[in-house]
Amino acid sequence: MKRLVLFAVLALGLAFAGCQKAPEKAPEKDAAKPAAAEEKVLVNGIDGGGFPPYAFVDKEGKTVGFDVEAVEWIGKKMGFKVKHQPVEWSAIIPALEGKKIDMIASGMSATAERAQRVNFSDPYYKVTQVLVVKADNKLTLEQMLKSGKKIGVQRGTVTAKYLEELSKAPGMKFKLVQYDSSDLSMQDLPIGRIDGSGMDNTIAKEVLKKDKNVKVVGTFDAAPENYGYAVRKDDAELLKKLNDGLKLLMADPYWQELKKKYDID
Repeated sequence: MKRLVLFAVLALGLAFAGCQKAPEKAPEKDAAKPAAAEEKVLVNGIDGGGFPPYAFVDKEGKTVGFDVEAVEWIGKKMGFKVKHQPVEWSAIIPALEGKKIDMIASGMSATAERAQRVNFSDPYYKVTQVLVVKADNKLTLEQMLKSGKKIGVQRGTVTAKYLEELSKAPGMKFKLVQYDSSDLSMQDLPIGRIDGSGMDNTIAKEVLKKDKNVKVVGTFDAAPENYGYAVRKDDAELLKKLNDGLKLLMADPYWQELKKKYDID
């Protein structure tokens, strides 16, 4: 009889247990939500010596300039942010090739020689090469080049390459003095260490705004150069974004605003 009672109690217990609701599984606290894709940041190399009005560091330490604002506008349209990194100009292409920077938007002339190492965007500005001298200088450009004068120039620039080649031509007697920046050459001009400074007409325009004691004596007999943005040879995706963005920018009213702001013809 006891066994019957025991079996009945066990059966009742099992039946009751079967009616109990299984405990719900606790939510996993560490379940991560998909993270939003972060906007890509690209590093733009600019002339470490400063290249107003295209790219330079102002008195407040902020990177500004025509190319700086232009490429930032393009970045917003094409889905990337831009960080600007000053680099010594003579080393800026190696920095691009070494992936220390992603592009060069800093008033770079798109020469055939450079195009062997980098790819250039569509052109956006045309420049010439000029010689700046003291305002009281009475010599012509030709006389400056043939009378043993010292001509300063920023190393690694198109102007430097042109003057190096010109100095070897018959009748040329000027001595070329190379600097890390045009600003440094212009510091030596007033004190007579050099007699003139060769540079892009865009730089000369900025120089003449600040210093009324200098003038442009003439334009070198060199073919005009186009400015373009440079990228690595294997970066076709970025090149397309820059070209597409540049096309949008040049069709937007902001392009004319930038040109007026930085006094670019």
